This record gives sequence, C-alpha cells and structure tokens, in this order.
Amino acid sequence: MCFVFRRLCVGKMTAQEVRLCALLLREHFGEVVEKVGTHLLRSGAQNLRTIIHETGISLDLVKKSLCVLMQHGTCVYSSGRKGPGSPTEYRTTYDLILRILRYPRYIYTAKTLYGDTGELIIEELLQRGHMTMSSTVKTVADRLTQNMEEGRSMDYNEVTSAFSKLVETHFLQRCPPMMATTTTTTTTTDTATPATPATPATPGTPAAPPTPESFPDCYKVPHVTLTGRGKRQLSSEDGEDQRNAKRAKLDSETHGDEGIYWQVNFERFHLHFRDQAIIGAVANKLDQTSSEIVRTMLRMSEVTTSPTATCTKPLSANEIFRSLPTTYNIPRPILDQYLTLLVDDPMEFVGKAGESGGGMYVVNLHRSLANLARATLESVVQERFGSRSARIFRLLLRKHHLEQKQVEDFAMIPAKEAKDMLYTLLSQNLVQLQEIPKTPDYAPSRTFYLYTVNQLPTARMLLQNCYKTVANLIERRLFETSNSKRLLEKSQRIEAILASLQASGAEPEQLTEVEEMITASEKQQLESLRLHINK
Repeated sequence: MCFVFRRLCVGKMTAQEVRLCALLLREHFGEVVEKVGTHLLRSGAQNLRTIIHETGISLDLVKKSLCVLMQHGTCVYSSGRKGPGSPTEYRTTYDLILRILRYPRYIYTAKTLYGDTGELIIEELLQRGHMTMSSTVKTVADRLTQNMEEGRSMDYNEVTSAFSKLVETHFLQRCPPMMATTTTTTTTTDTATPATPATPATPGTPAAPPTPESFPDCYKVPHVTLTGRGKRQLSSEDGEDQRNAKRAKLDSETHGDEGIYWQVNFERFHLHFRDQAIIGAVANKLDQTSSEIVRTMLRMSEVTTSPTATCTKPLSANEIFRSLPTTYNIPRPILDQYLTLLVDDPMEFVGKAGESGGGMYVVNLHRSLANLARATLESVVQERFGSRSARIFRLLLRKHHLEQKQVEDFAMIPAKEAKDMLYTLLSQNLVQLQEIPKTPDYAPSRTFYLYTVNQLPTARMLLQNCYKTVANLIERRLFETSNSKRLLEKSQRIEAILASLQASGAEPEQLTEVEEMITASEKQQLESLRLHINK
C-alpha cells in the first residue's frame, strides 16, 4: 500500500528519500551519475558551472551524467532564474527517481494487459528512456523471435499493433519536442536524444509530463513504413562483422518516424494502480459483482475525469447498466440495489450526485484512497501490537479525541492494559497526546490530556519507514554481492561452460564433472546469497 500513502503524503524531501534515491542511481547508472543526481537533490536547481565546481567532477562526466538523467526522465532543465540569457539550470526531484522502484510493476501490468509483446515494449522503453517506434518494434520483434521455436519469427505488424494499443490507452506518449532555452543547452545535451524540458513560463520549477492539452500530438501514432519479421541473433563469433554491417544498414534506413521519440506515461500507470486498488478493496469488502460495477464506472470515466479530480464525472444508472459486461447478467433492479449498497458502505467508494437518469453516481477517488490508507494503518497496528491495540487505534480514528478513562470505557479494556497500550502507541508516534489546560499555568490537575491520531503524519512516518527498509535491503544486497564476488563469477563461468557443453551434445559424465567444480559448501553459500539478493 506504499502507492496509497504516496498519493496522500506529498511534502518536503527527507534524508531517507535522498539515501534511497542515491542507492537507486548508483545501482542503475553508476557512481558518477549518483554523485551528480544526489547533489541536485540536495542543492536544488543549478547551472552546469556550479555543478562542476561543487561536485569536483570533470565537465565531460557531468555532461554525460546529465544526459543519462534526462534520457531516463529523472532530470529536467529550465531557463535560468535570473532571466533571459542566464545559464540553463538542471533539477531533479525524488519522485522522479523513486519511480525506478516501480519498474517491475509497470512491466508486469503491461504483460497482464497486452501479453508478452506489451511487456517487452515497456521493458525496452524503461531500459533506454526514449526510443523511436520503429526501433522499438524491431528490437522487440527480434527478442520475441529469439525465444520462439526454430523456423518461427515475430511479424513486425503484430508488435506495431501492440505499440499502437499502448498509445491509444495512453500508457505510452510522445516525448515533447526539444526546445533549447539558451545556447548553453545545445552544448550540454545530445541533439539526437530527446529531453524533458521544463515549462518555459515557470523557470526553475520541475517540468510536468506532456499532456494532450499542452502537446496536441502526444498520443498520435505516426505512419511507419516497417515490413518484415524479427531476426535471430547470431551466436557465432564469425558473425560479429556481419551483425555490425547489418546494424549500420538498419541505422541508415528511414521509416517515417525519425525524430519522434516515445516514453512511458508513468502517470497513466499510476492512475491504473489507483483504480485497481479501489476495485480490489471493493471486491474484498463486498463481492465480485460490486467490484465489477465499480470497474465499469472507472472505465467509463477514464477519458472524462482529470487525473487530479477528487471524484469521477457523474454517471447515470442507465449508462452503467448498458456498459456492464455481457457476462454479468444483472437485472436492472439488482443493479440499483448494488449501487445503493455501495453508496451506504462506510468506506464511501461510491457517492450519489443526483436523481436524474435513474440516479447519478460517482466514484469517490480521494476519499477511497484516504479510507484505504486508514485501513492500512489499522492493519499495521494490529500486526505489530495486537488486536486490542488496533481496537484502541480504530477508536481514536473514529472519535478523534479521547481521555484515557474514555478509551478504557469505550474499548472495554482494563485500565492498566489500556494505559500500557496507549503509551506504547505514543512512543511509536502512532498516537499523539494533546494538552488542553483549564488555566494558563498548565497545572496537571487542571489540564485535559486527550489522545488522538493524526492520519496524515502517521501515514507519512510509515512511508518513511518503508523507504528506510528498501534502502537497507539494497545496501545489504550490495554488501553480500561484493563479499561473494569471486564465488558469483565462478558460478557464472561454470554455468556458461555447462550451457556450451549441452549445446554441443556432451556426455552426461562431462556435465557431472563440470558441476562438481563447485563444492557442497559453495553451493550452500550460493543458495544463501540468492535468498538474500532476491528479498
């Protein structure tokens, strides 16, 4: 539920976020990019000269690092804050970098919706940042062909169709056109690589992702002249020259989409995750039919509802009834009963906005997320401190402010136990204590001590704990990998030898002899290492 917390907790960058961002940058792009990215996180928008001076990195390496960050959408640039003619400034924010944590989920979602082809398209774009449509189609077709049986290959048209579907559903979008803010920009960015410029009207602020309103062709698929099928990769060393020649030939070919680059629309994926969280919560709270009704309402309002709206556009019961899947043969009176049940539910997933058309209904997006975050907080308290502490926590969420005696009475828990539980929750910052004095001297005998729960700070604290946990796991994995580097290299060499022997049809005795090159203790160490790495 970290996604739900992130939608609610938007505030100043913390030390845990900087630490996690630094680890992610080092793991994916190397130490130099990590140093430049972390410096921008801590210092804010800076020009090229300042970055070089304060980091002590050479001009060439800083330029390359900025290009890498902009290529992957983790850095934006804008005209200088001092006005026209001032040096271009570069900025990065933690939320752009933390998207790396969700890369596996983006890929899995594409696989679920569009199969293996959609999965590989998203994977390629995430790995390379920006690509043209023709280049993506060729690469994905070749990868799919490589995994097919001998004699079969993937048609470019099938990959093109999957790419077009991803664009139609806004999971992919065009990169905004390159707009050089000053002459400095042309010297620090690669003209062949699209970047994400900040909005010129607000220099020095992070750029928003392109939207159809600001960029009319954002979701327009160009006409690409691309025919053929995927090709298998040559495995022999003799074919290296042949591969280089083919690559040079392909680079010189034109397909009609030169200069049009595509990127992953992360905000669209986040909206999909939000909708799935709400649908899953409805299914768990009520039943599958209720979740299908909410899914239909969300699907109908995908295009008409703004990403930042608190609720969807109103939909009539007649429209919902006509849009339900044919597999759900729900009579109209039963649908009305389900809608009434959803409106009356305490989680407030659905609200009623009018009576016309058989009743106008909306999905309460923000309220649903707030209630999901609240339910997650309750479950965290129950898992860590037990059901009685969760009962007290739930009571304070519902009643807002209670004295210790009132908590004991309402929760029906003995005074000593209630006192211990409240102090435990207070020490963990899950519960807050508010003092209301009767007199200005704050005398304890003339002061009310009320316990309360501030949901947003508590959710923010748990989110920071999640960041700390992820950072600790990454550091542990790096430490384990560094300590066992020689063993891992030995294991990889043996696996490569086994693969080549199996491909050449070696005898089983030869394979066994190679496998015995790793001792039993080394195998045990490898299993333990893989267990730590895969956490």
